[in-house]
Amino acid sequence: MPHPYDTDETPVVLDRREGPHGEVVLRRHGELLQIISNGCFLMDTSDGRSERLLVQAASDALDGRPDPSVLIGGLGVGFSLAHAAADPRWGRITVVERERAVIDWHLDGPLSALSADALADPRTRIVEADLVAHVNETSDTYDALCLDIDNGPAWTVTDDNGSLYSTSGLTSCARVLKPGGVLAVWSAEPSPEFEGTLRNAGFRQVRTEEVPVARGVPDVVHLAIGPG
Repeated sequence: MPHPYDTDETPVVLDRREGPHGEVVLRRHGELLQIISNGCFLMDTSDGRSERLLVQAASDALDGRPDPSVLIGGLGVGFSLAHAAADPRWGRITVVERERAVIDWHLDGPLSALSADALADPRTRIVEADLVAHVNETSDTYDALCLDIDNGPAWTVTDDNGSLYSTSGLTSCARVLKPGGVLAVWSAEPSPEFEGTLRNAGFRQVRTEEVPVARGVPDVVHLAIGPG
């Protein structure tokens, strides 16, 4: 979720929807497409390095496991999905997205330019669901779980997402991971407290990778190996 570019152009709203968690807006700002939720800037198409790192770091941590499956939490502007689909090593790619508007913007809207090939990949499946509910209810298991539904564990888009980063929420995440599976969590800032929560939930080999940004603190990806 990189910061928007500075530009003198006025943002143009392309679509505005009322979703289950409030208003979501897709707008064009210069050459960028931006997603806004309840007036809060979430992400744009300016960079994508940290979103790609989210998936790449998870893949690298699996250390050559054959045909691994990945669950990506959050479709966003599609960088994470596109990066996963461009890698033939992934055997199954599932994306959980709770906002119907975001899915539509990818299927037949302006964001399809970024994700059309990935969505056409037979390995890809889009699930319209709340991620917190999905990890609590699904019977599927995955080799990797990549979370990018918030601006970080301490900066959630909606209050009900906060439970996902608690010890109990991370225990639910661990439940959908296969033995030795990896959890990768995107954040707009480092969080030593979250690293401690990961360890308290039984995760091992907890570490953080940074992605420098143009200004401010770096984006990070928290990585951990599931218990068991």
